[in-house]
Amino acid sequence: MLSPKISIFLTSLLISIQIPFAQQIAQAQTTQTTEKTSTTSICSNQIQSSINNIINRPEFTRMRWGILIKPLNSEQKLYNLESEKYFIPASTNKLFTTAAALKKLGRDFKIRTSIYQDAEGTLRVVGRGDPSLKTAQLDILSQQLYQRGIREIDQLIADDSYFQGEVVNPSWQWEDVQFYYGAPVNSLIVNENAAVINFVSQKIGEPLKIQWTNFLDSHNWNIQNNTITTAENQPGFVAVYRDLKGQILRIKGQLPVNAKPDITAIAVFDPADNFLRHFRGSLLKAGIKVKQVSVKNSGNISQEIAFLESPSLSELIKEINGNSNNLFTEAILKTLGSQQPLKDNQTTVDSGLEVVKNTLTELGVDPKSYIIVDGSGLSRKNLISPESLVQVLQIMGTSNQGEIFRASLPVAGVSGTLKNRFLNTSAQGIVQAKTGTMMGVVTLSGYVNNTNYQPLVFSIMVNQSDQPASIVRNAMDEIVVLLSQLKRC
Repeated sequence: MLSPKISIFLTSLLISIQIPFAQQIAQAQTTQTTEKTSTTSICSNQIQSSINNIINRPEFTRMRWGILIKPLNSEQKLYNLESEKYFIPASTNKLFTTAAALKKLGRDFKIRTSIYQDAEGTLRVVGRGDPSLKTAQLDILSQQLYQRGIREIDQLIADDSYFQGEVVNPSWQWEDVQFYYGAPVNSLIVNENAAVINFVSQKIGEPLKIQWTNFLDSHNWNIQNNTITTAENQPGFVAVYRDLKGQILRIKGQLPVNAKPDITAIAVFDPADNFLRHFRGSLLKAGIKVKQVSVKNSGNISQEIAFLESPSLSELIKEINGNSNNLFTEAILKTLGSQQPLKDNQTTVDSGLEVVKNTLTELGVDPKSYIIVDGSGLSRKNLISPESLVQVLQIMGTSNQGEIFRASLPVAGVSGTLKNRFLNTSAQGIVQAKTGTMMGVVTLSGYVNNTNYQPLVFSIMVNQSDQPASIVRNAMDEIVVLLSQLKRC
């Protein structure tokens, strides 16, 4: 899984201009480049041996490879290695969620956040899981209320009941749910349910200074600061751990006196309370006094007096696939589940997974070729075959939503999690693919728009790897570059 440190360097700046945290995930997955490759063409009958030469290197002896390569519009298998077997997919899992969402909800679907007022003047804010909502949107919502003449609110209620079930998937690992990429997913989300902390060196021998990018995020945290400032040019590191027992942060490490601040983003502890705290701050900034706040799930809803809408689904899935945003993906999965009545003891996630499976089956994806337990791929209980991923890519790539679906994917050497991969190669600009990375897992699935041969779809999955992810990515990139050089012979 991605380090909580790698992708956070500019987060404090990005929050101020309302760019999602997960754009930083893209930075974490785009640190690897492929050296300049010749544009020598390769015949299709050479692809088997060429790929085998890559994956059979001694350093790859202990890992599992699963590969399937096919033309976009054909069932011909140009290369096939254990493509029917299950692999942990990491974030290529997102292809299933976004494909089903596009088919089920449509490209123009938006998520609405509403404020209702009852006869007694109580205001109830009802969230429906908009993952894109930031402090700036809360400011807009507050201005709407001010323009309606509201200057004081006796009772402000946050209704967080639209999604039913746990806010954190029980199969996610504790080391992940502490940080921004494993943030809880509820009905009322703000700033992606994450908080940014800066650790700043002080005088030699003093603890590092802790600065929250937004002071509202520091509420109720018990911080145990076991850090120290060291002499110039000494090694530096900061490790942050959230206690299993509650809202406790344990921080250890050191930074030299001349070091730049170390920046970390953590998951909020109570997302509904976090939303209320930020919304109350926006209301006060707009000139509206709030006497009492509370979280109450359900209640009488009467007149809608203000609302916000998310960007369209076509824009949301660009964030999901382009920047591999886990929170956005899980919110969309729960949105799918909320579109139908829940069965007895069924959670919104259970319902969403059922919708994904039913939708993909209707499209022609073999339901026995995968097992998924979340939307984003953060769980290690997801099991997906390269065959099923290629099926999804072929079906979506040739459907009437193909342009939208493909536009959501990173482009080699251009955007998202592939921005710094395939640079100066024949694959740059013509490959659209979804990345995936966890400890011991590296995956890549997508399209090669090869005009000298024909458009291709591929899925390359590695599990049980003992090699650094960068080494495996290099090998995968070599394979994809070969696909970009294919010609008819």
